[in-house]
Amino acid sequence: MNIKRWIARREPNWERLDGLLQQVERRGLRSLGAKQIRELASLYRSVSADLARARTNRVGKTIEGDLQRLTSRSYNQVYQGFRRQEWQAVREFVAWGFPALVQRTWGYIAIAAGLFLAGTLIAWWYAWQDPVFMSLVVPEELIVKVRDRGELWMGSIVGMEPLASSSIMTNNLRVSFGAVAGGITGGIYTTYILFYNGVLIGAIATLVGQNGLAYPFWAFVLPHGSLELPAIFFAGGGGLLIARAILIPGQYRRKDALKFYGSQAAQLMFGVVVMLIIAGIIEGFFSPSPLVPDVFKYLVGAGIFSVFVLYCSRGFNDAERG
Repeated sequence: MNIKRWIARREPNWERLDGLLQQVERRGLRSLGAKQIRELASLYRSVSADLARARTNRVGKTIEGDLQRLTSRSYNQVYQGFRRQEWQAVREFVAWGFPALVQRTWGYIAIAAGLFLAGTLIAWWYAWQDPVFMSLVVPEELIVKVRDRGELWMGSIVGMEPLASSSIMTNNLRVSFGAVAGGITGGIYTTYILFYNGVLIGAIATLVGQNGLAYPFWAFVLPHGSLELPAIFFAGGGGLLIARAILIPGQYRRKDALKFYGSQAAQLMFGVVVMLIIAGIIEGFFSPSPLVPDVFKYLVGAGIFSVFVLYCSRGFNDAERG
């Protein structure tokens, strides 16, 4: 290899890369346009290959040192800069993207909540009218504990909080992923999960109400339920989005509709997972605690729900004006 000729041919690329790096180091990666970012990545790969060739052909310590510094600077900016951009994108999604997504998919979430509420009201009605109905829905040991002993069951969590919390998270995540995946059945399984869980809550609420334990029961439910129930509704909304893509693709081809609505469902699940992790921690450590007065649990539950509603409403007025 003619070293001088090779250096003369490659040197413009090195100088161009150095210029781009100086700009990024002074003003950040965002100062580059999309074309320049692609050029930066391409030049980094090219100069890395040049460094390997320089070492193989022993072109000299000075050139090798310059190329080594250039590749090191490139690596730091390309990979660390992209990581910073990725984290920035995550932060922006959490701050603004997720609330905007909730607002765009609100109709599907509302239908999911309606299915759950329908199951709750139907179970409440039948449980008050027919005692046999209760035994068909609620486990017998739970009925005996509440009706015959006058006790709630959440005291069993105390003393085993970490295990209970992880178990609760796992179960809730299983239900939520099932609700989303149920969209591929045209929404039939999603509807079943939402309705059945509503029936279960309605029957249990009636059981504790009939036996004078409604106040401590809802004190237990509200702190974590203020996130857990909306998470289930969001998951159900995600399942209905997938069902929409399959049954009513509209202007899209079915494959494209699945990509579009499936992407929205996946983004909803990002929020659902975070919500259920927080709810599981609250349910495992705070909700069942005998040291916390019930009235304080009600206040905490109402506070969490209010903050969550405000969060999901972020940017709504701006969007309406726009």
